[in-house]
Amino acid sequence: MTVPSDEWLVVIDRQKVFAESDWSDWACPDGSFHTTDAAFKALAEAYGDHVVYTRYVAPTPAQDAWIDYFKDWPQFLVPPDDPMYDLTEDTAALAAGHPIVSRDTFGKWGSELAQAIGGAKKIVLCGVATDCCVITTALAAADAGVAVRVAADACQGSSPKNHQRALDTMALFAPLITITDSAEILG
Repeated sequence: MTVPSDEWLVVIDRQKVFAESDWSDWACPDGSFHTTDAAFKALAEAYGDHVVYTRYVAPTPAQDAWIDYFKDWPQFLVPPDDPMYDLTEDTAALAAGHPIVSRDTFGKWGSELAQAIGGAKKIVLCGVATDCCVITTALAAADAGVAVRVAADACQGSSPKNHQRALDTMALFAPLITITDSAEILG
């Protein structure tokens, strides 16, 4: 398998808080986070050194609209180094030695991520949640002139229905955003 040398894989928020549904209300339902494990791992291995990982962390302190948001989710308003915001064990193992961008916004696109990928103009997104952090990252990156491919089978949403809705919404932005899967990407 050969992936384009000018394209980066951006792994969005494969963190314990989104994976462990036994304690986290933010986790993908019914352990569905783990349905993406094989596709994620295949992509991460194929992209080698061209992989960057992101983490969502709560704003400290919450300001503006985030104040009202965290009234509904006070249990997640913890410092960025709280273990709930750690990458899952399998993700952390693959992330060793790679850039990790932590942001207190749903969308991860910004100067830190652009710098982490060396200004590349092509990315593949995978991770969670399709209907939150993946879509907001995809739209912002596309708006910045970056060609985005979304590996649908390596993403998971807050529900199957919301996952599909987010994919359908991103598909409206073709050809800036392309919805695909890991098999097609890896050829």
